[in-house]
Amino acid sequence: MKYMLMIILNPKANAALTEEQQAEVGAAHGRLIEATQTAGEFVTMQPLAEPAQTTVVRVRDGETVASDGPLVEAEEFFGGYYVFDVASKDRAIELAALIPDAQWSAVEVRPFLELPE
Repeated sequence: MKYMLMIILNPKANAALTEEQQAEVGAAHGRLIEATQTAGEFVTMQPLAEPAQTTVVRVRDGETVASDGPLVEAEEFFGGYYVFDVASKDRAIELAALIPDAQWSAVEVRPFLELPE
């Protein structure tokens, strides 16, 4: 089953990391990707830009309205994601705990819905 592991970042905690800690975070992501690729579980991952670069689009009465900035102002934000194809929810949780950002932020584990063909 496929799961999206969404990294919910705390920018204050990220800013407090030393250069060495930031380098270790990058290395830990690399190790996670390599291990899950080897296990055949890795599907994709992608970091996201800061919320200030967001555009929210709404269509009302046939009119498209685009506004700059995030939908909701919040201290934490959706900073990126992994998608894994794993045997169980327990394995998805295991992998979420290996995402280095989980040490100071949060990782939301959510299954994909199976769509009929």
